[in-house]
Amino acid sequence: MSFGDAIVTVFRKYADFSGRATRPEFWWFALFSTIVSSALGAFNLVTPEGVIAVGSSLAGVWSIAVLVPSLAVAVRRLRDTGRSWTNLFWLLLPLAGLIVLIVFWAEPTRPEPTTTPAVA
Repeated sequence: MSFGDAIVTVFRKYADFSGRATRPEFWWFALFSTIVSSALGAFNLVTPEGVIAVGSSLAGVWSIAVLVPSLAVAVRRLRDTGRSWTNLFWLLLPLAGLIVLIVFWAEPTRPEPTTTPAVA
């Protein structure tokens, strides 16, 4: 999946928490979101009276705008690694939780469990 395809896919599945997300889809979107947030944050204005935080405000608005798609792709990526959405609660641990989630998100895709019919 290319960079552009990943961004389009994540925004197309804006609030879709079902299904799976591949590693490229998740990481390309994370890179895109980080680049946009950093670029917007750089638009602070320096005046003789001080700094006007226009860029920080724009970056904050961007973060709120991509909150739902970011959570959705994170949940789909966890599902792709064979885990449930409840693993997002790792984020409640300040640094260690983020490290645990990065490890989970970086794992390869696990095949979907197949159900076998019960034999009588």
